[in-house]
Amino acid sequence: MRLRAAWLAGMLAALPAQGQEPSPALFNLVTLSAQAEREVPNDTLLATLAAEAEGAEPAPLADGVNRSMRRALELARGYAGVKARSGNYQTYPVYDKNRIARWRVRQELRLEASDFSAATELIGKLQSILAVAQLSHGVSGEARRQAENTLLAEAIAAFEARARIARDTLKAKSYRLRDLNVSGGGPVPPRPLAMRAMAAEAAAPALEAGATRIAVTVTGTVQLQ
Repeated sequence: MRLRAAWLAGMLAALPAQGQEPSPALFNLVTLSAQAEREVPNDTLLATLAAEAEGAEPAPLADGVNRSMRRALELARGYAGVKARSGNYQTYPVYDKNRIARWRVRQELRLEASDFSAATELIGKLQSILAVAQLSHGVSGEARRQAENTLLAEAIAAFEARARIARDTLKAKSYRLRDLNVSGGGPVPPRPLAMRAMAAEAAAPALEAGATRIAVTVTGTVQLQ
């Protein structure tokens, strides 16, 4: 009796509830995608400079690097339009035949600026005490958001146009949007500019900002009716 009661309860649970409508059949589904893109002028300059020293003892090397970095930060404070912060600091041995031959100390200074003129002038002055490790251009977060918002509207309009083409080509009366996914290009690494360490009294670097291509893609499924 207990086994029979359990079987009957299982059968009843498997039956659809009274008045419950079955799930609509999935048919005439069409997956589409559309993209909108444009080039946005780069408005941010990023630079990495470094103070480096190499020798027999790490302590005097660190003292020299620290002094150079303090001078660099003091110089950078005179440029209100340039954000400056210290970066990675490393002290490590250099080996020769599995023995420590010397030590190397390195600290980075990172600059970010929307004022290219001020930034390049500062970099030119810093090259007397620091080596330029990398220069790159990019698009600021605010400029990227504004561009993506505009591109989103364009991409959705293009998606709707493709949905109407699919409806008409397949001779359907209408269509219903089932799902829609939006993806941007994501953070684009700044475009690096090849640089070498300059001599003291070096002129400010000549830079061309260029542009970054930003894209928004819309992918979704429509059901033709």
